[in-house]
Amino acid sequence: MSRDKPDVQGRRTVASSRLFEVEELDLEFSNGARTCFERLVSRGHGAVIIAPVQADRTVLLIREYAAGTHRYELGLPKGRMEAGEDILAAANREIMEEVGHAGHRLTHLGALTVAPGYMAHQTHLVLAEDLYPQAAEGDEPETIEVVPWSLDRLTELVAREDLTEARSIAALYMVRDYLDA
Repeated sequence: MSRDKPDVQGRRTVASSRLFEVEELDLEFSNGARTCFERLVSRGHGAVIIAPVQADRTVLLIREYAAGTHRYELGLPKGRMEAGEDILAAANREIMEEVGHAGHRLTHLGALTVAPGYMAHQTHLVLAEDLYPQAAEGDEPETIEVVPWSLDRLTELVAREDLTEARSIAALYMVRDYLDA
């Protein structure tokens, strides 16, 4: 069923930080209903999440501090795209910075959102294959631990208490399914 998007009757910024802007939208729906929604407006140029996969189906995960949960979390490497940087170049840069490898073969598998009802932000999933050692300096405050994990043990991985980030979990299943096709 195709619907007309609501008309935006008004828009105003209600809060702002270096990473986020909170915007109120006054909306009128096609049935005449009016309401106000709040959403986070992305700042920056987008983001990438990368699945660096070795020839034996081992994915290189990272363990790093997550301020939101105030603990160390396991997940896929990810990061913001720079101005003018394309998705594949950003993905290769991020894995060089966070994993110490680059990929000869990079495949964009799609985009993920976390809470599209409240956020416009998209994270592009890239599969990196044919890996080779290549490190680059990143902006992380401490050394990131690289944790190799076989995609054949994905069920065990997602059952872990230190892997809770939805983008990483969804991306791992998408990568496994892509490789199995």
